[in-house]
Amino acid sequence: MEKVRWGVIGAGGIADRRTIPGMQKARFAELIAVMSRTRESTDRVAEKYRVPKRYYSEEDLLADPEVEAVYIATPVYLHRPQTVAAAQAGKHILLEKPLARNASEAEEIVQAVRDIGVKAIEGYMMKFHPLHKRAKELIEEGRLGRPVLGRTQLSCWYPDIPGTWRQDPEQGGGGSLIDMATHCYDLLRWFLGRIVQVAAFVNTQIFQYPVEDSATTLLLFEGGAHGMVDTFFNIPDAAGKDRLELYGDRGSLLAEGTIGQTGGGEMTAYLSKEVRPYDPLQDKAPPDLLVEPVQAEPADLYAAEVDYLSQCILEDREPEINTLEDGLGIIRVVEAAYESARTGRAVEV
Repeated sequence: MEKVRWGVIGAGGIADRRTIPGMQKARFAELIAVMSRTRESTDRVAEKYRVPKRYYSEEDLLADPEVEAVYIATPVYLHRPQTVAAAQAGKHILLEKPLARNASEAEEIVQAVRDIGVKAIEGYMMKFHPLHKRAKELIEEGRLGRPVLGRTQLSCWYPDIPGTWRQDPEQGGGGSLIDMATHCYDLLRWFLGRIVQVAAFVNTQIFQYPVEDSATTLLLFEGGAHGMVDTFFNIPDAAGKDRLELYGDRGSLLAEGTIGQTGGGEMTAYLSKEVRPYDPLQDKAPPDLLVEPVQAEPADLYAAEVDYLSQCILEDREPEINTLEDGLGIIRVVEAAYESARTGRAVEV
């Protein structure tokens, strides 16, 4: 079986925890080179995963003619220069989210990839969750009726850690909103359509770092549906259930534990065969209500996203999901959310 030969730029953090293990499960990918921010971390990862090549600068890795595609998982402030360099070296690219710190940097990334013509996607792996894919199918089949509301919750415990790039606005572009809400914006947009207006509350309630540990966003979609996204760095890991809720005029899809990195969780459908007439008793369990678990085969989200881009490369076709143009749109939503938080007004996207 033909495989795409991959290199990793930024082999610590999420790459070490999730993406490299996923890459080694992927059917159409072969990891042949790694590079991390220090010689020690590069050597550790190379030995841990038995990667044949190790590099100590992205320039050297990108100069390797055997590397066909790169996964970039570095701090956000490095995304623009490294992605542009990778495109110029003719490498296909999987770029971790968020795309960039701001729309200006994101536009440069998109333009460089477009000009050179390499294939690239962004690492919004939650669209590869089998239950999310099934929810998308149910919406497109009309089973939910007309969508009216989407709600997502994503939280974690992320205390003050000196030297951490996600807690530095210059390196990460912000806190829990740009780091975690972007996942939720992207997923809800996939389900409900383009985001046209944003209102947000952003502050730091518990910790001392200069980025937000709390962000709540209201979204308006072009079809009229509403969205609610709450993303907090200050909720203990065991306390947050990472819920997804999708509502339409024929029912709902309610999930717990699907928003996250593991590909786990469960989803239940509460669906009527048709739009119901007014019920003065507001019966929560009418006889025609179908209540059943949504079934889907489990999958490793990171293996799935690597395989998706690898297949696009092998078949010479353009990616249709997680495109960098989509990522630029999400960064514009991020900028609108921060502007709303600063001004106290809803902002059009």
